[in-house]
Amino acid sequence: MSSPSAAELAARVRRGEVTATSVLEEHLARVAAREPEVHAFCLVTEDLARAQAAEVDRRVAAGVDPGPLAGVPVALKDLLCTKGIPTTCCSRILAGWRPPYDATVVRRLAAAGAVMVGKTNMDEFAMGSSTEHSAFGPTRNPRDLSRVPGGSSGGSAAAVAAGFAPLALGSDTGGSVRQPAALCGVVGAKPTYGLVSRFGLVAFASSLDQVGPFAANVADAALALDVISGHDEADSTSLPGEPPKASAKLGLGVEGVRVGVIAELAEAEGIAPDVARRLREAADALASAGAKVEEISVPALRYALSAYYLIAPAEASSNLARYDGVRYGLREQRADMTETYIATRSAGFGPEVKRRVMLGTYALSAGYYDAYYGKAQKVRTLIIRGFEEAYRSCDVLLSPTSPTTAFALGAKTADPLSMYMSDICTIPSNLAGHPAVSVPFGTGDDGLPVGAQVLAPALGEAEMFQVAAALERLAPAPAPATGAER
Repeated sequence: MSSPSAAELAARVRRGEVTATSVLEEHLARVAAREPEVHAFCLVTEDLARAQAAEVDRRVAAGVDPGPLAGVPVALKDLLCTKGIPTTCCSRILAGWRPPYDATVVRRLAAAGAVMVGKTNMDEFAMGSSTEHSAFGPTRNPRDLSRVPGGSSGGSAAAVAAGFAPLALGSDTGGSVRQPAALCGVVGAKPTYGLVSRFGLVAFASSLDQVGPFAANVADAALALDVISGHDEADSTSLPGEPPKASAKLGLGVEGVRVGVIAELAEAEGIAPDVARRLREAADALASAGAKVEEISVPALRYALSAYYLIAPAEASSNLARYDGVRYGLREQRADMTETYIATRSAGFGPEVKRRVMLGTYALSAGYYDAYYGKAQKVRTLIIRGFEEAYRSCDVLLSPTSPTTAFALGAKTADPLSMYMSDICTIPSNLAGHPAVSVPFGTGDDGLPVGAQVLAPALGEAEMFQVAAALERLAPAPAPATGAER
């Protein structure tokens, strides 16, 4: 079923051709029809959405422009703070917590006229690659209900893929926007670190986390990023100055653009043959469209996964220390404070969060800091330098997004290392702080979506989306729906 793009919907609402209320009700009807089987949301905010849509309609009737996302339904990952609305990170330890403020990106969406339809399911505290580690249960891939949607932002990806909302926001710490976008057959982008405010984003790993958009097409993803990006005084890591316009070069094509296919990622361990084949087809399509395509090597990327799984858990260990049962969230009262801490954290955190907190605590402990965390940070520097060298001869880089298409529910939950390998192609951009986007490019042998990843240097969003838009135009037609898709 083909639906209008977010940009088209907003334009029609702004012209008064349709009402924001009618657009919302159409999407809520889709949620009612399929949400029980997909489980993209942990909370559907119907009353709030109807109030916001009514306000957009009031502004249109009064001759006031509601903004570039007028009346567009948007789904938000449940680690973005929403004033007075539960924000749980899909963890028992934050059950029922209602933030006293909105995240900056939530405020910017509202100022642009967007309508919030709900908070989406996710891996607990964004730790996972399949949206199976949630206190609310797993999300299913709308393309095939027996498969995972990816993670940790799987609920947001599934919401867009199922047509519940034209746009959604997720967070990307090691690929948590791009990997589920690839598995669900939608567009997902991670911006340059600092381009989008992290104020009101519940932290996993503060030097890696970034908020990014999901959309059904490249232009909508660029539009959403333009709305949420920009300096924020409330975030000390926010970049100063005017942000680059992600949508500035969407229609320019790729004539003369230098594209490097990253050998270490294209040939990485675990890359499925059908995914590798689609990547070669994507590179060939860009070359046929006038791009200058070459294979390029960034040797330090071989160590990215190992470095990430020391740095990210170490930062998580520090960030999650605040959940102690004293100030907010779950409290398991015991005889003294030490026992209360232990009981609260034991009951409140799931197995994957506990695993990463313990790993991070170990990496930061006396006698091990230099051997593990310190060495991982040195590898991170090597990766940044490797990318710098690559971008001397290339404008953008190309790789698979995910090593495989969507895998079966339960297939990797008992094997953490296998699950971690799902992010082997996406992690390097987070370590470097660079932008990257996943674009659907055909399907695998199982008929499920394959994502091609376009990487760019810091603040290279315009060029990144330029190439992504070309890939979207050049992509083969989608395969027929599987029996589980509706």
